[in-house]
Amino acid sequence: MTTNRPLETDLYAPVKQLLEAQGYEVKAEVGAADIVACRGEELPVIVELKTAFSLALFHQAIERQSLSDNVYIAVPHGSGRPFLKSLKNNRALCRRLGLGIITVRLKDGFAEIHLDPAPYQPRHSKSKKARLLKEFTARVGDPNTGGSTRQTLMTAYRQDALRCLGVLSTNGPGKAFKVATAADVSRARSIMADNHYGWFERVERGVYGLSPNGEKALNEHASDLKKLLA
Repeated sequence: MTTNRPLETDLYAPVKQLLEAQGYEVKAEVGAADIVACRGEELPVIVELKTAFSLALFHQAIERQSLSDNVYIAVPHGSGRPFLKSLKNNRALCRRLGLGIITVRLKDGFAEIHLDPAPYQPRHSKSKKARLLKEFTARVGDPNTGGSTRQTLMTAYRQDALRCLGVLSTNGPGKAFKVATAADVSRARSIMADNHYGWFERVERGVYGLSPNGEKALNEHASDLKKLLA
């Protein structure tokens, strides 16, 4: 039974040709490296070949960085959106690791460099940092468990909505500014008007009460409400 699965050796000739076109002398299987390319007094270029992106490939490439700063990984160029998404994600990872990426189109041997190795300088986002710290400061206590993925997380917004829920449960329907004062939630009006959780309903202009879902939420979040309104 024959198979069309690519081999690492299928990548060698196209990558060698690519590097030789840039003036490198190229040799295979030198020490632990799949490909080593040298040009004058420059640091050698090292390329690790694999038939697909994998953790093992990244481990090998990182090990080769003890030999040179110019380390590439090379994989076959796939087809379709899944491969393009994988290439994009792995290019971002390689940028952070200081690695380069080469792909080889096996049908015609076309080798392409998508990323050259370079030191990574993280770029901090002031706006994202501000949102992170705002959420940290606004959230009461530590209501979530780290690593949770399959349950609803308790955010500062959800806590504010629960405070509004508690005030309406105790006092009945009320004007937004009164709910904001009683719940100590400055954004009470927008929370109840947007009704993200379906807990509120507008009784009349500027006046809000609990929806049937809000009544259910009182029981579901009784312990959370008790902590928030204490």
